[in-house]
Amino acid sequence: MTGYGGQRPRGSTRPRRSLSSISTTATVFAACSAVGAGLLTGCGVLPGVAGGSREPITVMTWAPDGTSATNAPGMPAMAKAFARWVNANGGIDGHELNVLTCNEHNTPAGASDCARRAVKERAVAVVGSYSQYGSAFLPPLEVAGIPYLGGYGISDQEFTSALSYPVNGGQAALIAGSGRQLAQDCEQVSLVRPDTIAGDVLPTVLDAGLLAAHREPVADIRTTEDAGDYTAEARRALAGAGADPALVGRIGRKAAAQKAGKGCVTAVLGDRTETFFDSFRRVESDEQKVRVASVIGSIGQPLIDRTGGKDGPFEGAYVTGWYPESDDPRWDPMKKVIREQAFGDNDIDAADATVQTTWIAYTVLKKLVESLGQDSVRAVDVVRTLNKGVIVNTGGLTPDLRWRFEDMLAAPDFPRVVNRQVTFQVVREGRLVALKKGFTDVSSTLETSAANG
Repeated sequence: MTGYGGQRPRGSTRPRRSLSSISTTATVFAACSAVGAGLLTGCGVLPGVAGGSREPITVMTWAPDGTSATNAPGMPAMAKAFARWVNANGGIDGHELNVLTCNEHNTPAGASDCARRAVKERAVAVVGSYSQYGSAFLPPLEVAGIPYLGGYGISDQEFTSALSYPVNGGQAALIAGSGRQLAQDCEQVSLVRPDTIAGDVLPTVLDAGLLAAHREPVADIRTTEDAGDYTAEARRALAGAGADPALVGRIGRKAAAQKAGKGCVTAVLGDRTETFFDSFRRVESDEQKVRVASVIGSIGQPLIDRTGGKDGPFEGAYVTGWYPESDDPRWDPMKKVIREQAFGDNDIDAADATVQTTWIAYTVLKKLVESLGQDSVRAVDVVRTLNKGVIVNTGGLTPDLRWRFEDMLAAPDFPRVVNRQVTFQVVREGRLVALKKGFTDVSSTLETSAANG
């Protein structure tokens, strides 16, 4: 049984007032009315009545920054911009939003330190954060009863902990969707992924998407996620996708080219995906071209832009995402907040999936607090409201979100997945655009991977 740290005990945030309290309130109100509120600095609007002051709400957002692997500085920057925006407009239902940020340094110790700080500061939630070390940060939050709301979805524990409330299907949904997307055109697929606990689940999930279309299992290429060169992995990936240079001598140049053309190489290495494809370009033969692919978070519009756009290596690449493409008008409210509150902040890119996830997570927080209508909000209030089945509309960026037991996925590895929708995108003329209109549900693929795992 988890507790709620040093926070207030369970119960209504509006206790019944005594007759003496009511009498005192009436006396003060009468005095202010008689003298004139403008002459008495202590005679403001009384707390607890319409238009009165409400207690501030403290939350935390963390992400790695300045590391040799994946970094996500846009998450805390977006969180701060969101807070400035809501506070400039009266707060969230009258509550000032106080956002604490923390660099988790892409280490278990860093993730644990951030979680302990959230507990110490009595945060009511950790919102829109990134860490692959769920086993390090979730136990302190669970002991304190602090919900993890709208994490990026990179750690397995985000989809098993009873205090985690994801807004997307995480890496697993992306990989399941990528398998479905690649199965349409690829006879052989190589997956280059981190040799980590989080990476170990990816081949099984990708296979579930491929096998549904009777494709061969993926060639699993494991590697470190902070290498400076991936030449050896690129060669193995090409061979696994059917682009082995030795085939030219055995089946002829034309046949080898045709076989390679039916193969795909996908890399899921976060920030190091760019490094992998740098190595890949140097190794790939002009006579044995394969299709390349990845998922949002490893490939995105910012990466496509800085590597040459339509003349770069990702033209024609398949990309699986959680949300609509960045040019979709459903992102306009977020872009307006960025223009107003974070103009010139280079850490925030509206096309970055970490920024987009943070926007969605804080949108959920805002609607949860508004649904409470309380003068004070505690972690237990947020958890109770989520568990009761509050429905959150995100303006079409995701399906409506709800976290009741019956909304969960029937897969033991990912039971907390309530959003099983992904989007299929492709790079055309240097822009990520929709390959297929709307969302694709990958529930059955995730359930199949769990059964096969």
